[in-house]
Amino acid sequence: MKQRYFKYFLLAICLGLFVNIAEAQTKKKSTRSSSKRTTRKNTASKTKAKIQPTEPQVDTVAAVVQAPAPAFFNDSLPIKQVKKSLRPDEAVETTTLKDRTPLAYENLRADDAMYRHKIWREIDAREKINLPFRYAADENNGNQRFISILFKAIQDSAVTVFDPVDDRFTTPLTRADIVRNMAGDPVIVPIYDSLGNVIRYDTTSRDIVLDSFYRFRIKEEVIFDKESSRLFWRILGIAPVMNVYTAQGNQFVGTKELFWVYYPDMRPIFSKYDVYNGKNYGARMSWEDLFESRMFYGRITKSTLDNPYDRFIDQYPGLKDKSILQLLEGENIKEKIFNYEQDLWAY
Repeated sequence: MKQRYFKYFLLAICLGLFVNIAEAQTKKKSTRSSSKRTTRKNTASKTKAKIQPTEPQVDTVAAVVQAPAPAFFNDSLPIKQVKKSLRPDEAVETTTLKDRTPLAYENLRADDAMYRHKIWREIDAREKINLPFRYAADENNGNQRFISILFKAIQDSAVTVFDPVDDRFTTPLTRADIVRNMAGDPVIVPIYDSLGNVIRYDTTSRDIVLDSFYRFRIKEEVIFDKESSRLFWRILGIAPVMNVYTAQGNQFVGTKELFWVYYPDMRPIFSKYDVYNGKNYGARMSWEDLFESRMFYGRITKSTLDNPYDRFIDQYPGLKDKSILQLLEGENIKEKIFNYEQDLWAY
């Protein structure tokens, strides 16, 4: 009997578990069907929503070509890029000559200076004696134009450049200032198509031609030292001169000094550059030797000799537009200096 009751009890438990599982499955099916109905209603309500028409919008930004922002200013000077020779380009050994340094100046005491005057000259490289200033060959140390030597020294930050506002070396300049003085600020120019519409903008600047720098001004001082009984010529500064034209570039206006460099600062640099010598019977000289030996010609444009008003020769009364008389006045100043030196000697 007990075994029979135990079997009935297990059978009742199994039926109860079966009924619970069936009820759980029916609940899951009902929840799935209800969720499907709600999603169908939502999609139907979304599709039935009214869409209000909007006014068409035009992209005005894309229709107009925007002018570009000013590009970064390039402060590099117009220096010709020269490749170095991979083999010796000369039959003689010249490496030691390229490393030479100039001798220090002899000390001149102010008490021994019996005679002191400042002289301003203008060198025109188109004259025959000054043609080495325009020698345009390329060497391992760069282009051999005199203006290229100055530009390379400035580009390498080997020398300080001064503003031509005066010739007393008072206001230093940067490379960017020199480039602006030569080429001006970059100008944004519109480019048009065949229909007259602006398609793009280009940034341009004035081209710089190195051969256009053929005038150089020199400031120097002439001193007669009574201790050594010698007349010394000491160059103080050098300034390249550039031609100035109108905005259209078709009319010559005049000339202006580009910058001033202190000549004693340039002596170590000039000593490393050879001067062109078409004959070359003896040996070539450096640019420092050329200036110290006075192997150039420059007409005198101003001096402190008999000039209480501190004027240039072309500002003298009656000499403004008379170039020949200005040249003769410069030669007169040179003769006065020569005669003073000769008169100090007693035979």
